Amino acid sequence: MGALNQTPEERELSRKEDELAILAERLSQSELEITTVKADLQAFETRCVRFVGVKFAELDEIEAEIAEAYAHLHPGDDRRREQAEEARDNARESARAAEAARRREKQDSFCPMEDLKKLYREAAKAMHPDLAPDEKMRLARQAMMVEVNLAYERQDMQGLRSILRRWENSPESVEGEGTWAELIRIIRRIALVEERLAGIDAEMAELRATDFWLMKEKVKHAERGGRDILSEMAAAVECQIMGARKRLGGLTGAGAG
Repeated sequence: MGALNQTPEERELSRKEDELAILAERLSQSELEITTVKADLQAFETRCVRFVGVKFAELDEIEAEIAEAYAHLHPGDDRRREQAEEARDNARESARAAEAARRREKQDSFCPMEDLKKLYREAAKAMHPDLAPDEKMRLARQAMMVEVNLAYERQDMQGLRSILRRWENSPESVEGEGTWAELIRIIRRIALVEERLAGIDAEMAELRATDFWLMKEKVKHAERGGRDILSEMAAAVECQIMGARKRLGGLTGAGAG
């Protein structure tokens, strides 16, 4: 149907469809970027714990034993007892973090291939919750996007393709017609997409202000210059461990005497 033969509602619907299509492209790219940043930060955090965290856990364990040795040497000193309890709590927390890092099957860096990114954008455009026409569809899309994000973080290309095929063949992917109702739905989808885009921008700014992000950038910059900051940190903690072991040895020797 030519533009001259369209009703005002149909012309507005056409304009809004074009506007939504542009926003959907932006949204899929923004979702890709925020998911990539989160996965990269998670991988870097795991790498930090592997390199340095396990050594801090070892140091915290020795410090707890030192505090407990002091408490044992001064049984009536409540302050020593409280310090020993606090040190033991710290050691348990460090040990839990180190063990969690060991169990994670994450790579040291998150470097998804361009084909994987393209597939993610296709999936996000197809099933993003903010493009849903109603609440029931929104909930169905939310569940699918959880699977999409997890597959992307695992860099599971086959898994992403499978999810996209399931969506394309599902009844939830079929939408109804009707000019006025469709116009209202699209206007509301546009508002949701714009709100989500603003939320992603805010979340990205928060992530880039975190200590882990700043440290990751510092490590990356140093690596380009041939320095390995994480190894340097691990070596420094190892020196602290050696000193703590000497202090513990002195205390346990004194206790035995």
